[in-house]
Amino acid sequence: MPESDQHAQQPARESFGSRLAAAMDSRGPLCVGIDPHPQLLAGWGLNDDVAGLERFSLTVVEAVASLAAAVKPQVALYERHGSAGMAVLERTLAASSEAGVLSIADAKRGDIGSTMAAYADAWLRDGSSLAADSVTLSPYLGFESLRPALDLAARYGRGVFVLALTSNPEGKSVQHVGGDDSVARRIAAAAAVENQRYDGAMGSVGLVVGATIGTALEDLKIDLGPVRGPILAPGLGAQGATPADLRATFGSAYPTVLATSSRGILAAGPSVAALRAATEGTLDGLRS
Repeated sequence: MPESDQHAQQPARESFGSRLAAAMDSRGPLCVGIDPHPQLLAGWGLNDDVAGLERFSLTVVEAVASLAAAVKPQVALYERHGSAGMAVLERTLAASSEAGVLSIADAKRGDIGSTMAAYADAWLRDGSSLAADSVTLSPYLGFESLRPALDLAARYGRGVFVLALTSNPEGKSVQHVGGDDSVARRIAAAAAVENQRYDGAMGSVGLVVGATIGTALEDLKIDLGPVRGPILAPGLGAQGATPADLRATFGSAYPTVLATSSRGILAAGPSVAALRAATEGTLDGLRS
């Protein structure tokens, strides 16, 4: 049977947006980044090698899986260890699934045609050893270039987070171009159209909008409400953003924001109890 026919016969599933909304409602709007930087590994008393990578990653999953709505492994920090590092990422994603926490593979993939289809197959297809609940994507070859991932995510009940407004200073040179008709605004509008295929309160096409972007949404006249998708907001904690900043930055869209903290929580390790306490403290700030 051709692979396309196999895909077409997959049964309908609960959408990623629906599953994420339920997790945020029951646990709180927190995503914990799994970022095995060499400095963090050293701070945990671990070597910067595959064994240290695995110990770090699985400890984070053990500590936060019952507390966070999602975890977000940073793919590049596994790639730097080669094929053995990617095998650790596979085990980390599998452990997250077994522990009942949603996963966001922070891969920032983006390409065209058959190459984009191959990326989608790797991160979103059932049976792939790298399959995550969702993956981050870069739309800067054109939003429609992401079509293979958008369609495969919908087919398998998975999701995507598309880069829209990032907090790095260089991002403005692309994302802010156009003023009131900025690149970022067009990406948000395209995500809104794509989410029309989903029922329920939250679609499965999310956006990445940095928690430290300040007044950029207001300056560019971007209304995130019509997107009707989750907003992944990295930058909480060590990068300087506070829960109050998130509320001020996102305004009426705050209920859809999935705040991400990485170093602010990971620095509490390697103790599972300390990681859990840091996670719970972060959640208390987001709920208050």
